[in-house]
Amino acid sequence: MSGEDFIEAADRTLDETYEAPLSLAEYVETLFEHPGRAAHASKYLLSAIEDAGTRTVVEEGEEKQRYRFFDDPWNDGEHAILGNTEVLNRFVDDLRSIAAGRGKEEKILWLDGPTATGKSELKRCLINGLREYSKTDQGRRYTVEWNVAGAGSSGGMTYGSATVPDEDDWYESPVQSHPLTVFPPDVRADLVAELNERLNDHIPVRVEGALDPFCREAYDHLEEQYRRQGEEDLFSAVTSPQHLRVKNYVVDIGRGIGVLHSEDDGQPKERLVGSWMAGMLRELDSRGRKNPQAFSYDGVLSQGNGLLTIVEDAAQHADLLQKLLNVPDEGHVKLDKGIGMDIDTQLIIISNPDLEAQLNQHADREGQDPLKALKRRLDKREFRYLTNLSLETQLLRRELTTETAVWDGSTWDQIEDRIRESLSVRVRDSAGTVNERELAPHTIEAAALYNVVTRLDKSDVPGGLDLVDKALLFDRGYLQEGDERVDIEEFDFAEDAADGDHGIPVTFTRDAIADLLHVESDRFHESLPVERVIMPQDVLDAMADDLADAPVFSNTEAAEFEERVVAVKNHVFARQEEDVLDAIMRDKRVDEATVEEYIEHVYAWAEGEKIENERGEYEEPDLLAMKVFEIEHLGRFTEDDYEGDKPHEQVRNFRTDKIITALNRHAWHNRDEAFRVEDVNPKEIPVIKTVLGSHDWEDVRRTYEDFDPAQWDNPPSGTETASLKAATLENMQEMYEYSAASAELTSRHVMSQVSYKWD
Repeated sequence: MSGEDFIEAADRTLDETYEAPLSLAEYVETLFEHPGRAAHASKYLLSAIEDAGTRTVVEEGEEKQRYRFFDDPWNDGEHAILGNTEVLNRFVDDLRSIAAGRGKEEKILWLDGPTATGKSELKRCLINGLREYSKTDQGRRYTVEWNVAGAGSSGGMTYGSATVPDEDDWYESPVQSHPLTVFPPDVRADLVAELNERLNDHIPVRVEGALDPFCREAYDHLEEQYRRQGEEDLFSAVTSPQHLRVKNYVVDIGRGIGVLHSEDDGQPKERLVGSWMAGMLRELDSRGRKNPQAFSYDGVLSQGNGLLTIVEDAAQHADLLQKLLNVPDEGHVKLDKGIGMDIDTQLIIISNPDLEAQLNQHADREGQDPLKALKRRLDKREFRYLTNLSLETQLLRRELTTETAVWDGSTWDQIEDRIRESLSVRVRDSAGTVNERELAPHTIEAAALYNVVTRLDKSDVPGGLDLVDKALLFDRGYLQEGDERVDIEEFDFAEDAADGDHGIPVTFTRDAIADLLHVESDRFHESLPVERVIMPQDVLDAMADDLADAPVFSNTEAAEFEERVVAVKNHVFARQEEDVLDAIMRDKRVDEATVEEYIEHVYAWAEGEKIENERGEYEEPDLLAMKVFEIEHLGRFTEDDYEGDKPHEQVRNFRTDKIITALNRHAWHNRDEAFRVEDVNPKEIPVIKTVLGSHDWEDVRRTYEDFDPAQWDNPPSGTETASLKAATLENMQEMYEYSAASAELTSRHVMSQVSYKWD
């Protein structure tokens, strides 16, 4: 594309975003066509969230519907909130109640939780999502602008320190006043009623309150001028296109969104609504009163009027919270004595747990608690640390790289492949040279799993399982042991468990890995850059070693977390061992075509159906082929379990219970006339999944009689061990995307353990 092409693309974007200013009558006609554009603040926010749609996720082992709005799709997921779907869904439910006026209008939504749990990402998601929604046709947001010239005025309008020197200039409402607030209350009520009839929504539009003081000053000035001139149709004169225009605006910070940051200071009123400008008060001819044109309107409520007000790190602004008490239900705030401003905004405060400590400082005084009214107004939703391995892995990769896209795999196998992936990071060493450092496969997984395991409540873990098992249950919803699958519904985890309340934050782990990236390694290989590879055990050891010195953990927490690393190491080693075994036995695995043929014959055998052969002829299922598969590949049965090719009862039960039942679960109950067994993924059948990819060291021993794992590090040339190692390392690279160096180190690590028990 040329430079002109990009200029034209930018022009098109702005053309689609903005409309030409409308007269008040034209605006009303627009609302009749699109009533949702008149939405009050909470309804607009709810509409923006719902407009992005939903997707299905699995968290804590349960399928949930998640609003895509919180995935930050407009920025490729840069500020996506990972996890906490249930909290976000309850947040949306609260919005729905507030928007509909079902008893929560007086509430201030409070989002609480420890650091690095997604609260700041929520703020960015809200800003990004509302900005983009306001650019859409259905999400247009409007306000008014005034020009008092031509009505006998002595000058233009102003607010703050700015003036309007030219009578043709227009001044926009400084607080995004809703255009319908121009109408007298009784007329507006009828207009809104008609809009709601056309809207046909369970949440009606509400437009309450009056024009802001600045706009009121313009309106009153124009009304006074035209009244003195004897104008009969005063409202038409005041709101004529030469004085009043309706314009759409793109929502952003300062224009419909107010954000009070932790570092913002000033008097409470200044932070909330703005301040009086002494110089402007002297300049304006206000006849002894405070002219609203001399107010700055730069406080958080002024910026957020019309949509959203966020108080970030609310513990730093605890003095303001009590002054916000009446804003949600009264919708009004004072600028000065006798000068007030109606506010339509959704209030959200965000805090760390220290705010709750401040709010509870007088709790022992019971009925005399001065903060009781405030606490009653706050509707708390608590963010927790992630307890899903896949989500924590995504989050950790985000912290270490520029990756932002949200994982949206449709099957667990796809997600599992992402979890285990390696990661390459470019790092400058002490000599100024930039090198690639590789985090070997399973390294990010190991760190993420350790984070999750430290966050889980162990009090409700059933006997025979450990916290790693609970973590896997929470992530995929089941445990797989051989061909036996146990779903999470069969476990009784406590609803009030402290899962995610505390544990290792992702920032601690990120810093531990970042430090390792700059540590010189003493590993050596004559031809491979093994010194640039960071292994799972390296990260786990570094994390465990750093716990005691980290100020964020108590001595008790550090000791408890250090104990939990053992189970994680065992699990990660088992994953590495599976990779090595699969690579060694790659050529001995059963191909999927053979498995699919077996499943098809079993299905036909159970249903009493025939199978179409390559010649288009129908024939009975092949009893011999099924028998051979069950003896040689499954290893479940012997010749004694058959009479000729006919299966005995235990074989028939196996086919029915393990194969057909799985078909029923995954496809059979949804089949139609076009259903074919080959449409079923063999990996969805537990017993078949085992056949496709499961081997043990006895299989290796039987297959490679001269193999010696003790020679793995440096096998003699010409030996079976040497040729098997070469093939295994190549297979690890092709099958699981190891580098040559990480394949070498991982296989060495596995073989060092295998050699101990080989003989």
